Amino acid sequence: MKKRFAILSFILVTMIITQTACGRDAEPVSVDKECLDTQCNVTVYGTGEYGSPDSELDEEIATKAIDEAFKLCTELENKISKTIPASDIYKINHANGEWVEVCDNTAELLKKGMEYSELSDGDFDITVGGLTALWDFQSIEPSLPDEAELSAAAQHVDYKCVELDGNRVRLSDPAAQLDLGGIAKGYIGDCMANSLIENGVNSAIVNLGGNIVCVGGKPDGTDFNIGIETPYSDRSEVSGVLAVSDKTVVTSGVYERYFELDGKKYHHILDPQTGYPVETDVVAVTLEADLGHSMDIDALGTICLIKGIDEGVKLIESLDGIEAAFTKTDGKVVTTSGMKLE
Repeated sequence: MKKRFAILSFILVTMIITQTACGRDAEPVSVDKECLDTQCNVTVYGTGEYGSPDSELDEEIATKAIDEAFKLCTELENKISKTIPASDIYKINHANGEWVEVCDNTAELLKKGMEYSELSDGDFDITVGGLTALWDFQSIEPSLPDEAELSAAAQHVDYKCVELDGNRVRLSDPAAQLDLGGIAKGYIGDCMANSLIENGVNSAIVNLGGNIVCVGGKPDGTDFNIGIETPYSDRSEVSGVLAVSDKTVVTSGVYERYFELDGKKYHHILDPQTGYPVETDVVAVTLEADLGHSMDIDALGTICLIKGIDEGVKLIESLDGIEAAFTKTDGKVVTTSGMKLE
């Protein structure tokens, strides 16, 4: 039977962790760090065997596990960033179509990126780097890219030019440019959560700025509460709460990076065919999936923003184990029936 949809009166966007008590005397071990071009946080609430109902907090184990998770984050960023000269992606982009040997993580991420490019019929395309390089959403004096340059760069956006042979990668179109920004943060979140588990953590939250991964639940057996921020509220207003354990929650929104010029907003979700921001009827989409699938819903969030409400809802409905809430431009929210908000 087709799922029903609920129209909600509040708006969903970027996640905020609500710091509720864990039912234990020990304070959680929490570390903030600037990485992935955003403020990231890892908070450990309990240590012990993953999946065990018993959870204590050993601060030494927690601190070491957090250090290892952030170390892994840096290592991965150094491999898959398109701007770091020693990275695999930078080398591919500057190889003039020659084969490049990459690490296992890069090969895995490229393979998944190609799958989601195919799933979206190219609306999500990992070779969009030539277009993203022409936009600057952080400038204090923003300006539009040259129209001719955008048009020329758009001619080289085609994920089908990515050739992957084991750990060897090449671009059959030397002018194409990889950019994994639409999927990389989710992948890194998955890897960091796995690292925490391997290092003795069974209750934690990884917060990569809009990408949340919850390892287990609270040590007292209850769910973590993930608050949903109202769009354009400067993180000051929470509209709803998701109660989750062993889940990942990712929000993508056109409000995340944008500038305003001559009364018009220009956001960072680009149409691969034109190079300009997509004209969409969705302001934001929040997706929820099981632990280990942050990469998947990271990509799907971008896809849904590009496709719009009707096609986006249809896509998520066709996928098992994934729920979503779509914020429309009129402020209304459409959710799949399995998306339980308080």
